[in-house]
Amino acid sequence: MTSWVPGADASPYGPENLPYGVFSRPGESARAGVRIGDHVLDLAPVLHDEVFAAPSLNGFLARGRTAWSDTRRRVQRLLSAQAEEAAANRAAVEPHLIPLAEVRLYRPIEVGDYVDFYCSLEHATNLGRMFRPDGEPLLPNWRHLPVGYHGRSGTVVVSGTPITRPRGQRVPAPGQQPVLGPSAKLDIEAELGFVVGTPTRLGEAAGDFADHVFGVTLVNDWSARDIQSWEYVPLGPFLGKSFATSISPWITPLEALGHARVAGRTQDPEPLPYLGRREPWGLDITMRVELNGEPISAPPYREMYWTPDQMLAHMTVNGASLRTGDLFASGTVSGAEPGRRGSLIEITWNGGEPIKLADGRIRTFLEDGDTVTITATAPGPTGTSITLGEVTGTILPTRP
Repeated sequence: MTSWVPGADASPYGPENLPYGVFSRPGESARAGVRIGDHVLDLAPVLHDEVFAAPSLNGFLARGRTAWSDTRRRVQRLLSAQAEEAAANRAAVEPHLIPLAEVRLYRPIEVGDYVDFYCSLEHATNLGRMFRPDGEPLLPNWRHLPVGYHGRSGTVVVSGTPITRPRGQRVPAPGQQPVLGPSAKLDIEAELGFVVGTPTRLGEAAGDFADHVFGVTLVNDWSARDIQSWEYVPLGPFLGKSFATSISPWITPLEALGHARVAGRTQDPEPLPYLGRREPWGLDITMRVELNGEPISAPPYREMYWTPDQMLAHMTVNGASLRTGDLFASGTVSGAEPGRRGSLIEITWNGGEPIKLADGRIRTFLEDGDTVTITATAPGPTGTSITLGEVTGTILPTRP
């Protein structure tokens, strides 16, 4: 498919991608749009549909899978150079194409609930080796279910939001008493997030993955490792994780990832039947992590042990309901080699193997003023790729 929009065909945001977001121009209200090349298409006036005049995508997501597909096909036709009515479409649509440089982007959804998983075998094994060097890296449950925890939806923020260094209890050295202070081990987690559209009723498990999940977004689930390691026993992550989670302003529809779908990784032992994979929902997505503009890692999502359909099945098997706007994330995406790990605690092996940046600066964990940017690409039609947007954040000092 080609587009009449200038530059779109050479862009990773071409007509085969079309991620959704929320934007505004100066003096105007926030509303929904689709990215095409370096423009945003203002959907409400083009589609004559007031659901897109709202400052979040939730109303559209609640319409369900059939509406998502119909709208995508309609937008693609409006932007297509091959459509019989391409000239008329261009005349009608072009006034509502806004250069990306002229808009402000917002968090695209009102987040209902937030769940973070722990689905990378390599990440879980690396952390197990660090913290349980004399024991098995994986706990007995890890290969039987996708481990996760419920996070704090109110601190999910859009890319570009500054991240204030959190304070909390931490132990300066083994055997010492805890102190209250700023985290000295502030970290990143490069993750893929999944956005729920169609809800479920309390007491029922979710159905097919694609009937409930609209699309994906990039996630950086910032982590204060020193706060986390002191507090997490026996109930799991709390203040070390709840201070901020950043997401991309763009949600890429599942339908745009058709060429990225792959079989999930072999699992041993075979999971219980409710975690059986009915379709291939592994995703061939490659992430890129930059620290202060310098690439430091390329985590491979296709190597994740647990796939997103299994996450959804486990998250709802007990009857927990889904709400429109729910977000669940994969946990840190890591490969086997240091250059494919998705967190600094792994890249620097808990600070014992510092990295040296091109300007000579040394990093173990994040310092004030550091900027982290995560991007990702996936295969598109033959010979092309699509981009999943980016998520970025700059660290600010702890507030007094």
